[in-house]
Amino acid sequence: MNLNIKNIPPYLKTIIYIAPSLILVILFIILIYIPKNDEIKKLTAIIVKLDNEIASSEVKVRKLDELKVENIRLKARLAELQEQLPEEKEVSPLLRQISDLGLKSGLEILLWRPETRKPDPAGLYVEIPVQVDVTGGYHDLGIFFSHISQIKRIVNLSNIKLESYTARSGAKIIKANFTASTFSAVTK
Repeated sequence: MNLNIKNIPPYLKTIIYIAPSLILVILFIILIYIPKNDEIKKLTAIIVKLDNEIASSEVKVRKLDELKVENIRLKARLAELQEQLPEEKEVSPLLRQISDLGLKSGLEILLWRPETRKPDPAGLYVEIPVQVDVTGGYHDLGIFFSHISQIKRIVNLSNIKLESYTARSGAKIIKANFTASTFSAVTK
């Protein structure tokens, strides 16, 4: 078989020249470009996901410093509040301090009777009420109440009943009856 290129019609020559290039381009697209393009899309999605995780982690890191400062502030506040709510072993000196404040204020303590301790339903603290009867001058009672308000521990005065009478000396005397309640932290 003797082929002469000059005898081939021009449209076939064009097909012969273009066909190998076209076949190579089609094979390149099918075998290399499309698979690599899919892989690029998958990797781009992974990169976007990792970028989002990095951004989220950076926000958490920035917030961590704020949370550390908040933690320090809350620990200080907890210590301050624990100072106001003594443990059970610290209640007796507190009650003695209240009694001493009454005497220092010029009051005469007629009754100092601890009552039944009342646990908090949530189990966080115990209320320790003391029934108190005192007598003294009006200003002495006011000084006593002022001293009680300045104690760092929590002390509630409730059921306050006041009676006024005149002493043999002619001085006006106030008899006060109230419940002084303090609270103790429940130790676990």
